[in-house]
Amino acid sequence: MTYQSQSVAKLYFIAAIGLFVGQILFGVILGLQYVIGDFLFPYIPFNIARMVHTNLLIVWLLFGFMGAAYYLVPEESQRELHSVKLAKLLFWVFLGAGVMIILSYLLIPYGRLAELTGNSMLPTMGREFLEQPTIGKIGIALVCVGFVYNIGITVLSGRKTVINMVLLTGLVGLVVLWLFSFVNPENLVLDKYYWWWVVHLWVEGVWELILGSLLAFVLIKTTGVDREVIEKWLYVIIAMALITGILGTGHHYFFMGAPSYWLWIGSVFGALEPIPFFLMTLFAFNMVNKRRRVHANKAAVLWALGTGVMAFLGAGVWGFLHTLAPVNYFTHGTQITAAHGHMAFYGAYVMVVLCIISYAMPKLRGRVANSNQAQVVEMWSFWLMTVSMVFITLFLTAAGVVQVYLQRMGDTPLPFMVVQDKIEIFYWMREVSGVVFLIGLMVYISSFFIKGDVADEKTVAEETQTVTG
Repeated sequence: MTYQSQSVAKLYFIAAIGLFVGQILFGVILGLQYVIGDFLFPYIPFNIARMVHTNLLIVWLLFGFMGAAYYLVPEESQRELHSVKLAKLLFWVFLGAGVMIILSYLLIPYGRLAELTGNSMLPTMGREFLEQPTIGKIGIALVCVGFVYNIGITVLSGRKTVINMVLLTGLVGLVVLWLFSFVNPENLVLDKYYWWWVVHLWVEGVWELILGSLLAFVLIKTTGVDREVIEKWLYVIIAMALITGILGTGHHYFFMGAPSYWLWIGSVFGALEPIPFFLMTLFAFNMVNKRRRVHANKAAVLWALGTGVMAFLGAGVWGFLHTLAPVNYFTHGTQITAAHGHMAFYGAYVMVVLCIISYAMPKLRGRVANSNQAQVVEMWSFWLMTVSMVFITLFLTAAGVVQVYLQRMGDTPLPFMVVQDKIEIFYWMREVSGVVFLIGLMVYISSFFIKGDVADEKTVAEETQTVTG
């Protein structure tokens, strides 16, 4: 660890992984409720389990981004964090608020929760992914503003690199776009416009800047490639991400009452959105191929490479599959959408957070990397989670294709629930894959508790000579 203030990142990383476990547990519950409708009813109804599952995803990723920023920024800025006390205060406030929101979903009927939290004064609740009570949204906004202030002062008063400036830009965008969660027009079309400004422009806009900066940082540290080379790649990636991501918002405007020109804008720029993810894949493999040293933390390098590949497949390929308006007309809201969402979030954001944790946590514990034995276990967890996510995506895709054919095409389309019975086998296979994913996550956590020897770093030339000899 280069700077003492980086140690605050450990709190955020531990909380992120803990909440990640909760998210996957509720995912497994949801999977069972698809095939056993009254599982845990009335204690955890499907709509509540889904809210907890998706909200935990957002909250734990934010914890991961914050921890990554607190670790990365002091090193990039070459100075201590502006305020460690503020970072710790915001951590406990955010964790407490997050836990309270989740518990309120589980313990209080949603309508009663809206009454208790003053939703009538500033109505913001009841929208997908933005179900948080109004007071909770305000708390999240204040935490994020304090976090960006802390990071911003550190960056602006220290060394300014492309990586920390891109990261800061993404974090500022994250806060600004969150403010649109408070905009809830009575007109449903306008509501959807602003709703997508949060949901789409987060995950397909400013979060991609955060992803690019984190990936670039890890690759600089693990490959020894010149910073200038990596920064040039990063410029190109974020430019394409912003151009395609902002106008690509239109692929959500197809059938909600928006003007027809969005059919063209959304289709064209939505189809271009895989480009930055393809560039990210090329970026990761190029940097590893050009590396000047073989870093002791091989597991972190594996996560970095996996991020590029899985982000391209999930956000790029599976996004493109149903982004064109004539195709989306049939697929919108089916299991094809769910297939895309699962692999995209895992590939683009879950993996990069696990990557930065894999790289930073050993350093926060005073080591170059986890032991060789621990890294073998961690790489097993990589393959367990990644392969199971591929199968989850494939099973949901198959379910979606059958659903579209039976429910939305042909002269005699079948009712929704009849179709659900016919694709039940895919849900069972998805559930098995989800359990394997949970096992992989447990293996990932266990790897940090395995002791053993750590291999020294080698230059590529030394390793090549050793292999040749």
